[in-house]
Amino acid sequence: MADGIGEGEEFSPIEDAVMKSLEDVIDPELGIDMVNLGLIYDIHVDDGGNCVVTMTLTTMGCPLGNLLADQINRAVTSVDGVTGCEIDLVWEPVWDMSKMSRFAKVALGIHG
Repeated sequence: MADGIGEGEEFSPIEDAVMKSLEDVIDPELGIDMVNLGLIYDIHVDDGGNCVVTMTLTTMGCPLGNLLADQINRAVTSVDGVTGCEIDLVWEPVWDMSKMSRFAKVALGIHG
């Protein structure tokens, strides 16, 4: 499986820009963006401008609907220098509430 998803290498400026753009993609069930929910595990943009977004969903039964996939694609390809987007949907490591930012926890009324 993944060799330490999102661990080790720092994002390049273009990958940082992609992550920032993904803050505009709102989870339709929770009403909070994918980044603050901790659903985006990694971003990689190659020299050709192709971007791979490694992400998960809150539950395995939650489908990555066309609407959400389209929003992710639009957000990623809106970044200057990115020419394409591929979504790598993974289930390991399993998402849990500890991956959410403090902002997301406060917005959802979760304290801890």
